[in-house]
Amino acid sequence: MTCMEEYFRHLEEEAKKCYEIARAARSRGDDPEIDVEIPMAEDLASRVEKLIGIEGIAGIIRDYSRIYDRETVSIMAAREIARRLSDDRNRAIDIAVRVGLAILTEGILVAPLEGITDVKIKNNRDGSEYLSIYYSGPIRGGGGTAQALSVLIGDIVRRDLGIGAFKPSPEVVERYKEEIQIYGNVEHLQYQPSPQEIEETIKNCPVCIDGEGTLEHEVSGFRDLPEIETNRVRGGMCLVVAEGIIQKSRKLKGIVEKMGIEGWGFLDKLIK
Repeated sequence: MTCMEEYFRHLEEEAKKCYEIARAARSRGDDPEIDVEIPMAEDLASRVEKLIGIEGIAGIIRDYSRIYDRETVSIMAAREIARRLSDDRNRAIDIAVRVGLAILTEGILVAPLEGITDVKIKNNRDGSEYLSIYYSGPIRGGGGTAQALSVLIGDIVRRDLGIGAFKPSPEVVERYKEEIQIYGNVEHLQYQPSPQEIEETIKNCPVCIDGEGTLEHEVSGFRDLPEIETNRVRGGMCLVVAEGIIQKSRKLKGIVEKMGIEGWGFLDKLIK
């Protein structure tokens, strides 16, 4: 055994001792959780598997990691997982998007678990299906690129599962404009998009970027819309649209072109 191998073996053994002490302390019931929440993991694939809590994910990630870069691995692994779970489309998309986001955030952030609160297959006004991803505040920790890519992953997976694109009504588009403007006035946005940028994004994004009402502030116009379940401002949605899709449009376009994904031509207008 080399000195370096001995060093890492020593680190692992000492870390295990720390976990034993922590578990013994937690078992007394003085903390909200009776066990240590963060499991030990040997690499990214293992971290993601333990974070999501489904066995077999690590092997898929390792296989793709031998061939592709991080962004491509997140997409390919998400597609593979969705295919394996396709008997339940809602669950398949939910897990696939969370896994893709976990890969992008290296399995060390809560964004994949708490930044996405729900995934639903809903119906447009013409009866066709579309995918709606519900985001919340912790999605910000993932960063703008990861936020944008989570939407792209959702789009790719929903196509694989035969789900149609989001077709927002003019009223829904106007609702997004007002909502993001309100959020930018009362909370911090790294980038405050223009009404034109918001309209271009919402009209053309094939996935509905949704969320739960997180602010006490409510919209004054375009209330009680059937597509949107709350009149309160949806903070997670505002973050993903502004700091994700719009602010990172140039980076997102590069990935779209590399993967040969159609339906994202509107990014060109955002970049201009």
